[in-house]
Amino acid sequence: MAKSPARIFLTHAPTARAFWYGEAALAALRAAGDVMLNPRDEPLDPAALAEAARGCPLVVIDRQTEAPAALFERMPDLVALIRVAVDIRNIDMAAASAAGVLVTQASRGFVASVSEWIVGAMIDAGRGLTGYVIDYRAGRTPMPVKGRQIKGATVGVIGYGAIARYLVPILAAMGARVLIHDPYVAPSPPAEPAGLNDLLAQSDYVLPLAVATAETENLIDGAALGRMKPTAWLINASRGNLIDEAALERTLDARAIAGAAFDVGRAPDQMPSPHLARRPDVLASPHIAGLTPESIGHQSMETARQAAAILAGEIPAGAVNADRASRLARLRG
Repeated sequence: MAKSPARIFLTHAPTARAFWYGEAALAALRAAGDVMLNPRDEPLDPAALAEAARGCPLVVIDRQTEAPAALFERMPDLVALIRVAVDIRNIDMAAASAAGVLVTQASRGFVASVSEWIVGAMIDAGRGLTGYVIDYRAGRTPMPVKGRQIKGATVGVIGYGAIARYLVPILAAMGARVLIHDPYVAPSPPAEPAGLNDLLAQSDYVLPLAVATAETENLIDGAALGRMKPTAWLINASRGNLIDEAALERTLDARAIAGAAFDVGRAPDQMPSPHLARRPDVLASPHIAGLTPESIGHQSMETARQAAAILAGEIPAGAVNADRASRLARLRG
């Protein structure tokens, strides 16, 4: 008698599923197992998730769904949590490991998409495009102001990870001087290494691209903002946790920097905080820098491959805590 396919629960609400997962990945996931879908057009809280995913050994989890310690107590059948992103901060990793549940993460399929958003934000900030568009659309002829081009500008990048490494050659090809501050990794030419204080003082655009950790919480605080040029822009497409928002608001009120552009923040779903987004000296988009078919498809298809590997008794690429995932043995029997 053929063994029944394992059940896989996909947490994305219907609207989010269309945007952040996609039909191709859903078909691939269905090829791996019997897929159950979130019927609500909203994120599931832990209690609702535990009920909806009852009997499912695999759960593919989106960014709006939380996996606290209590979830693992309520889900004795859970073997693996498959995260459709690099960021796994919505999962209590200590609790998952203690329960023997495997956690996986997707790789960085968003590098090109986010890098392009950053370049676009720099151009908008330097040339005032949004302000011109708003005025002209309203029937006003705006007063022309001389803008800043990227060629000849100094761009300070904090953190030399995947996005920075992709972005540096683009900025250099556009004629920018690029400074990098990373206490753990030395940058490669054409980027130049710089201390944080020097980077802040010299840059026309400051790009915090560090990973969000306890160490980088409020990395851009009042002191850091005070070292920036009054003509400089802060461009954040990493995580809102890197910015001390109260200090930024004071800095903007004092016109001590030119402005800020954000695709991330401390609002729900990692969106820019509305009180900052309303400001005329802030350019804010609602966490859409990675929203391209290529970026979304890369990560969602990867989760389908991870699910298939797990159900085949393999440790997939992207496994975070394989050495603690004792429940995997249930799928190998």
